[in-house]
Amino acid sequence: MLQAAIIGYGGMGKWHHDAISTQVKGITVTGIYDVREEANEEARAKGLKVYESAHDLFGDADLDLVIIATPNDSHKDYIIEGLHRGKHVVCEKPVVLKSEDLVEIMEVNETAPGLFTIHQNRRWDKDFQIVKTILEQDTVGKPYFIESRVNGSSVFLHGWRDYKINGGGMLYDWGVHLIDQALQLIPEKVTSVTAHLFNIHSQEVDDNVKVLLTFEGGTSMLLEVATNCFITAPRWHVSGKDGTFVINNWNCDGKIVQLADKSALKWESDIVYTSAGPTRTMAPRPVNTTVEKPLPHILDARGNEYHRWSSADIFYHNLIDAIRGEAALYVQPSEALRVMKVIEAAFASAEQGHGISCSI
Repeated sequence: MLQAAIIGYGGMGKWHHDAISTQVKGITVTGIYDVREEANEEARAKGLKVYESAHDLFGDADLDLVIIATPNDSHKDYIIEGLHRGKHVVCEKPVVLKSEDLVEIMEVNETAPGLFTIHQNRRWDKDFQIVKTILEQDTVGKPYFIESRVNGSSVFLHGWRDYKINGGGMLYDWGVHLIDQALQLIPEKVTSVTAHLFNIHSQEVDDNVKVLLTFEGGTSMLLEVATNCFITAPRWHVSGKDGTFVINNWNCDGKIVQLADKSALKWESDIVYTSAGPTRTMAPRPVNTTVEKPLPHILDARGNEYHRWSSADIFYHNLIDAIRGEAALYVQPSEALRVMKVIEAAFASAEQGHGISCSI
């Protein structure tokens, strides 16, 4: 049984504790470190050991694993100390705020006895797994434009996420997830990044984000995170050569519309009068030229339905297998490095007011 401690017992720190306690066999959380006394009192009430400092936590020889769930700007030093002290380290995303810091961490990790990985939990969201399955099965042909949106209406960012010094803002928050998903879906280099970052209600950081990625094979992907959107767009809208599919929401309502027999389509030479006015190009397709299908029903690797703790179950059991030398880590630091470089290009694009050519 691996013994773990959590640095940062806030929202995500408690999420890790609850998820491990209910879903993960082979790890037990025994302690925490947090600078807030109210967090410490809550941890003590749950029977957890509260360390006086992070240094004391890292010095506990009984601990095998440290989970870092603190504000984004503090991750680097905790990761490096944990690796130097021989611990396995899991860090919340974004792992750091600069790619050069992650390179430094990766250099330390090369000679450290422990493993290091990043908690990119949105790789196991059901909606993303459906998109991945449809593209892998070539259901709609080669995708040429993918739209991935997370629309909310809370307006205000919460806590430290509203402060630049802590690495707040939506690009570092949800943007990291959407970029990671994009790089998982399209296994090609990113050749350009164009970003529009808005400060609608936040004074210091971006609270609405639009990022357009172009991949070397020609696919474009629009990523959007909005915090003041009161009429939400679909979570996913994917256009392929042979069809289109949509996932409307987190409940994964949606459909696939495939192109059917191309030879059955014959456009009339005369103008067609539609609600859009006189047009041939935008006239509705004859019903016999498309096929509508439901989204695929998918299960996790164990044949179970995806649920609220699926990501923790999959992520942590993979970590246990990797520690035993029986598997490679699902989330590699090199993958996080690509995400960080895309984020840096997005910030540069927004600041300069034009797209950034790259090879990431």
